[in-house]
Amino acid sequence: MRSPARISSPQPSHPHSGSPPVHYSNPYEELAELADPYDPDDPLGLGLASDNDDADGGGHRGEPVGSGSGSGSGSEGDGDGAAWSPPNHRRSSRRRRGRFRGIPLTAKALIGLLVLGLLLVLGDRCAVMYSERKAEQELQKKLDLATAPNVTIHGFPFLTQVLGKELQQVDIAVPDVAADRVSLAEVRAQAQDIRIVGDLPSSFRGATVGRMKGDVLLSFEDLSRELGASQVRFKALGPSSVRADGKLPVAGQQVSLHAQAHIQRQGDRGISTSVTEMRLDIPGIATYRPGPEPRAGLYLHKKAARQISEDSEKARALLSIPSVAEKLGVSPAEAGQARNDDQMLDRITGSPRFVPALLAVNLVQAANDHPQLARKLGIDPTVAAALTRMKVPELTDKLELSFQLPQKAKGIKLANIGVSPEGIRADLTGAGLSFGKTR
Repeated sequence: MRSPARISSPQPSHPHSGSPPVHYSNPYEELAELADPYDPDDPLGLGLASDNDDADGGGHRGEPVGSGSGSGSGSEGDGDGAAWSPPNHRRSSRRRRGRFRGIPLTAKALIGLLVLGLLLVLGDRCAVMYSERKAEQELQKKLDLATAPNVTIHGFPFLTQVLGKELQQVDIAVPDVAADRVSLAEVRAQAQDIRIVGDLPSSFRGATVGRMKGDVLLSFEDLSRELGASQVRFKALGPSSVRADGKLPVAGQQVSLHAQAHIQRQGDRGISTSVTEMRLDIPGIATYRPGPEPRAGLYLHKKAARQISEDSEKARALLSIPSVAEKLGVSPAEAGQARNDDQMLDRITGSPRFVPALLAVNLVQAANDHPQLARKLGIDPTVAAALTRMKVPELTDKLELSFQLPQKAKGIKLANIGVSPEGIRADLTGAGLSFGKTR
């Protein structure tokens, strides 16, 4: 970039030189002469016109307002001079409002109806939610429920149903309903043709239900928790049967519990169970089946019976008891000889009849009368004695799955009882049900 030229200062002439004086001009004045002439109406030189110029419609730039031919003064209202007024910035807003003037009246009416409809729907839904919440509180209070139910009111519009005091359909889901010893995991009901007594939602007094249907679930998870003092677990075995497996403390030891419970309806409002195939296992040794003869008793497992047939000491201990030897089909003479003769013992225990016969022997009496024999067979005599004292009602009570509907649920009946993977299910039916004050 080239540096600007330096302007040298003028040198005055010597006063005694005798030559005429020379006049020098100011360089800044020369630069000012090169600039555009000053316009008082546009001091910045941006080409802007004042509001008065726009209003004049033909006035010249730079001409003072109110100066005209023959005019001696610039007073207001004289000649072409108009009084100054601030610019109107609301012209654009009037212009925007003018855009809606082109919309047809039909479209405006439709928009208005749409907005009104949205407001009505919003109000209707708010009324539904408020009424559902009030109904949940009333149901929890009237039925003495631990958990508030979930109420869903169907039908639209709701406000017209309220005015007519009749609801089309109401769905109710109640979790955790107490039913005797157990709790119903879930109760679902669908009520239809409901007549309201009182005014919703402020002064509701009661209702009558034309018809109702639903279902209940008694879950296996809840059964295992509520009846699980013996660590029993339940699962589906068939369309009407439940299998129970778990542990049971007996005389300080854990024995395995296995049983089947068959489900059936008890009247119109209850479910009962009958327990069969119950057994208590001493793992790897014997099984105790409670109940009456001939199946009740203490019986060896097949693996234990085979081990006895190969263990001469255990086999001789069994043959030394005449009642056991007789049940094995061994005569007293052969049993006495086998106690001292290995060949006779091998012939008896090696017979293909020995193990099946041993599996059929009830060892209850032998274990109680001969504790030493029980110990040799791997059976704790204390456990064996405790097992024989356990009665069927005592054991089946631990597997009792029966329940009755709450007394406050009057007019509701059970039907179509069955077993699903989740638990025991039953349908609910009812008609002409009353709730609260109906008069």
